Amino acid sequence: MVSPLIKFLQKDVCVQTAVYWGNPQPDGYGGISYDPPVEIKCRWDEKVQLVRDDRGKEVVSKAEVLVLQDVDPDGMLYLGSLTDLSSGVLDSPEQVDGAWKILSMSKAPLFGSTSEFVRTAYL
Repeated sequence: MVSPLIKFLQKDVCVQTAVYWGNPQPDGYGGISYDPPVEIKCRWDEKVQLVRDDRGKEVVSKAEVLVLQDVDPDGMLYLGSLTDLSSGVLDSPEQVDGAWKILSMSKAPLFGSTSEFVRTAYL
């Protein structure tokens, strides 16, 4: 059963669409390959803040994005939909103007729950 808070997040908070490229892997040629892009719901807040990346290094984040699913550090997010992008860049998010690398992700359980979480990606 989905909690009322998760329903609230889905319906009233995460009303923006982002394109997500996950599962970043070295491509053997010095670059990164990703799974095919998918659209996800989010709340995208552009704000500058210091955060720690997944390696513990302090970095400057340009955006804080509330998401409804886990996302991978070093994956990429773009505020918009797949239809906003030309097909030639779908496999190369680094070439998408406005696509940002995920520096880190935090995941906190909802109050009173051990199975539902609030997730925040820092870009």
